Amino acid sequence: MNIYTLGPSGTNCEKAARQYMAKSGWNGQIELRATLEEALDDLLGSQEPGILMGCIVYPRLHEIVFRHLDRLKLVDHHLMDTYDMVFARNGNTTVKRIGSHPAPTSLLAKLGEPATSAELVLCTSNSEAARQCALGNIDGCITTIEAAQNNELHIVENFGPVPMGFSIHLKTATPVA
Repeated sequence: MNIYTLGPSGTNCEKAARQYMAKSGWNGQIELRATLEEALDDLLGSQEPGILMGCIVYPRLHEIVFRHLDRLKLVDHHLMDTYDMVFARNGNTTVKRIGSHPAPTSLLAKLGEPATSAELVLCTSNSEAARQCALGNIDGCITTIEAAQNNELHIVENFGPVPMGFSIHLKTATPVA
């Protein structure tokens, strides 16, 4: 059974998928996509059985669920602590632009200035924010400690792990046209 979820590598969704796959005893693949919507499209287009794993704080999870009631069935959930959430920077001395997935943006308020006055750049995932920071497209990011380390960013503030839930949606039979 394959698990489709949010990537790139280093997301909390990937961590949850690995844990859930191990707990379930499956030998499938973890398919990481740029957005949960892309993960859903690929799952529904696949001939193989699979599930969609979505973080319960994903901004449009409700739309995914209600638009696909005929193709997806909520069958389980997975609870875990996320990777430590961090504010990380690249080598830039001035923080003018900060990237983040929409869900954890409120963590910026804990940083005060200059983070709260910097331009916020929304990214498709925490790991994508780290990647954009490493590329120099943004100066800092809210991300996972895993993604920050994978992208060789300097960790400025560690907010710790967040208790989180992940919904498990089974792909059901193709609807009758």
